[in-house]
Amino acid sequence: MPTFTALTTLAGKDNADKLGAAMEHLNPEPTGVGVFEIEDGSGLWEIGGYFTEAPDDTALAVLAAAFGAKPFAVSELPDVDWVAKVKRELSPVEAGRFFVYGSHDADQVPDGSEPLLIEAAMAFGTGHHGTTLGCLKALDRLANAGFVGKSVADIGCGTAVLAMGAARIWPDTVLASDIDQVAVDVAEANVKANNLEGQVHCVEAAGFGHPDLAAKAPFDLVFANILKAPLVVLAPEMGQNIAPQGYAILSGILNEQADDVVAAYDTAGFGVHTREEIGEWTTLTLQKR
Repeated sequence: MPTFTALTTLAGKDNADKLGAAMEHLNPEPTGVGVFEIEDGSGLWEIGGYFTEAPDDTALAVLAAAFGAKPFAVSELPDVDWVAKVKRELSPVEAGRFFVYGSHDADQVPDGSEPLLIEAAMAFGTGHHGTTLGCLKALDRLANAGFVGKSVADIGCGTAVLAMGAARIWPDTVLASDIDQVAVDVAEANVKANNLEGQVHCVEAAGFGHPDLAAKAPFDLVFANILKAPLVVLAPEMGQNIAPQGYAILSGILNEQADDVVAAYDTAGFGVHTREEIGEWTTLTLQKR
């Protein structure tokens, strides 16, 4: 069965929500409508609908004009089993000692590696993205240099792959938090699949706003693989919750954004320890002065 998408953007959450609601009444009806903020600081929101038959171009044009949105871009998606495709094409990733793989590649885990099982259906946080890969490599470098994390947190943990990486090499419990309970549920499932229950503790929290995080602060290592804007906002909290000489491993940063993040963390008391670019993404390892 063919699937069609119709996507547009406009400024402002209220207008975006109203346009999304109006799309529900189109004929043919969409099977689903989504409204998402584009997290690049532009203030734009993306509104999209999925259809099992071609949407009415005229009706879409009227909606776009009525709400001051860009003209809808309509596309037909190929009929693809995406999870099966990802399993075929997403090869395991090596990042220093860490080997990130799906269960379909369990026979490829090298002897002596630190294996991290993340299923292909959980595409972000598998290690293939330059941000996750950069953070795992940064963790490996710190460990190779003799650093031992005794109090570690993963803020905005997603799949919890970074928290699990730290738990693989250090015995103390790692805290993993995310603002989204769905992400926390995914993280807990991954922790269980990797036999790390009791070593990684997952909580729902914004930033450091959870009693379990407060109880374990100050941390000697904090991961935050999120985006530039929330990283900058988080800088003062990082300064308050990381011990002197402790580290922050940060990513989700486009290469051209890295200097702004460095400046924000310099103000919060951090200096650059290492900086690595992988494709269009930068990973920063910062040390608290």
